Amino acid sequence: MYVGVDVGGTKVLAVELTGEGDDLVVASSAQVPMPGRSASDAEVEAAVVQAALEVAAGRPVSGVGVAAAGLVDRPGERVRFGAHLPWRDAPVRDRLAERIGAPVVLDNDANCAAHAELAAGALRGVSSALLITVGTGIGGAVVLDGRVVRGANGMAGEFGHVQVVPDGLACECGLRGCWEQYCSGRTLERVMRVALGSHLDGREVEALARAGDPVARQAFATVGTWLGVGIAGLVSSFDPEKVVVGGGVSAVGDLLLEPARRGLVDAIQATAYRDLPPVVATRFGPEAGAVGAALLMTSRG
Repeated sequence: MYVGVDVGGTKVLAVELTGEGDDLVVASSAQVPMPGRSASDAEVEAAVVQAALEVAAGRPVSGVGVAAAGLVDRPGERVRFGAHLPWRDAPVRDRLAERIGAPVVLDNDANCAAHAELAAGALRGVSSALLITVGTGIGGAVVLDGRVVRGANGMAGEFGHVQVVPDGLACECGLRGCWEQYCSGRTLERVMRVALGSHLDGREVEALARAGDPVARQAFATVGTWLGVGIAGLVSSFDPEKVVVGGGVSAVGDLLLEPARRGLVDAIQATAYRDLPPVVATRFGPEAGAVGAALLMTSRG
């Protein structure tokens, strides 16, 4: 069996797949909380192994695909940097393979999500596209000629750390004014904290928004508008057929995507003279990265 694992800023998600094409589904999954923002490399890797073995449920594992929220080198051996993870130029692939006792493939989480959507989701049959993941931070992937473009060093698509506000909010990557500081799960939490004076996590904000709470809905509108502003810049740069949005925050659907669509229209030039790409949700939602990682391992196994 092959397992896909998505290593994010707040959790590690592992999945096992069954079927293919339109029938591809997650057969089982396991979720392990991240050990904490000050976690060591070893603690994060232990969480990855725990999630993978929970999905395996005692069965021998033939291989594990790992989707990492960070800069992954072109050979897929090392995580060079992760704004929300402790890995720094870390040989993650080989260390995990040794811990698990099976082959491991490694790529960026948004690239893995794009592989999933190309194989069996919202990008099936699409030649050029952008995929954006909105979770703890923002990730991205570029699709050209039906393939994920990784760039010269394997690090294309780091949209979340494009500066959108000069000398803006401090980002965990070390820069200021990064897009993800205005459009992410942590932005939602910050907006709600300012509005209510109390801390709510992303799931609590989502539950309030779905129940019609005006403050929570406005928080999603704020984040969605910033999402649209960023998408406008990317559409001007790449002119894609489609923009697909995934990640944990995207699970709310049109509460996020409708203000994003409006933000795109308001922030891009010459709307009367161009066709804007549709902005849609991923088929696999927050599981897309893990699904794509499993597919990468399956294709190489």
